[in-house]
Amino acid sequence: MNRRGFLRGTATIGAVGTVGTAGCLERLGFEEESAWANPPLVENRPDAVYLPSSREEMGTYGMAADGDYAVAISYTFPHRFWTVEATSDGKQLVDVNTDDSHHLMVTLWDRETHTVLPVDMQVEILQDGSPVDAGISSPWPMLSQRMGFHYGDNVRLPSEGEYTARIRAGPVSLERTGAFEGRFKSAASLEVDFEYARSDVNDLSFETIEESKRGNRDALSVMDHGEGSGNHDGDHSEGSGDHGGELGPPPTGQGPPIADIPGESLGTERSGDAAITAFVIDADRFTGGESYLAVCPRTPYNDIILPLMSLSVAVERDGDIVQEGALAETLDGEIGHHYGLEIADLAADDRVTITVNSPTQVSRHDGYETAFFEFDDITYTV
Repeated sequence: MNRRGFLRGTATIGAVGTVGTAGCLERLGFEEESAWANPPLVENRPDAVYLPSSREEMGTYGMAADGDYAVAISYTFPHRFWTVEATSDGKQLVDVNTDDSHHLMVTLWDRETHTVLPVDMQVEILQDGSPVDAGISSPWPMLSQRMGFHYGDNVRLPSEGEYTARIRAGPVSLERTGAFEGRFKSAASLEVDFEYARSDVNDLSFETIEESKRGNRDALSVMDHGEGSGNHDGDHSEGSGDHGGELGPPPTGQGPPIADIPGESLGTERSGDAAITAFVIDADRFTGGESYLAVCPRTPYNDIILPLMSLSVAVERDGDIVQEGALAETLDGEIGHHYGLEIADLAADDRVTITVNSPTQVSRHDGYETAFFEFDDITYTV
């Protein structure tokens, strides 16, 4: 009997029901490998964000810093996810292997603004100073409903014991303005020492979502690092690596509140089930005297950024296209992550049409794998 069978046989109470830990499974006579079986995949999933069938607890191995960069290493059960190919509108399922030890997650952020950083990243796992083949040399950029935007993969460590995760990240290739201008021009090298013990993974809690709620157009809440004092209810414990108290909890990739972004809002529209807000901003840091169009695509329930997209804009006035161009993916201290372009002053009744040329090229956990693929053009009227 695998974990899937065990979960199906467990009654749920309320919205979620705690089904116990893999440690409990062992005491009931189930093998560890069987506990890695995926929970049920929701049937009749919408082409949108939806509530998955389960929620998993996560633990933290530690944190580290190098200059302006900070990193946290977290872990949970191995589980399925979907990768997205840059040359395709489709996705590829990555399933759990029996030799996967756990799912390792990397969160990278700016120490000054506490903003997650979409960058190229390599991870090397060492034991006694020598590399081991853990299968995570280039972790996937990912979206999950609890972790937000992060990097991760299922890994296979050869044995229990002490390891070092060596992360090379950056430089940041996005446009950078405001608090980011002139920064992150070089790469960072960060190391987090950790001890892998099967019991740490086995003792993580696992919860199922009430069957009547699975597949509803909604999302689990992102982790609240202020809840509790340990690995409880999906939250991070204080890491064992350096800088834990100094760096504070890692961010989840939520953008600044839309209401706090300066400028004239053209409104928020939904396409591909993303919430897409456009702003016209007059700020010298963006332009040489003209206006700046900032477009913020986010997840619809938790305001998680959607990086690695390709967007373009066309401005129509009296039936004629007066300006068009590609939007540059940008980090700004006030707006956060967005896509922007300098534009000529807009006039009343101008139509500003945003086209998604390619969807966000990030891997997806359950609840996100059916969303953010098929986009209709969005038009705002000034």
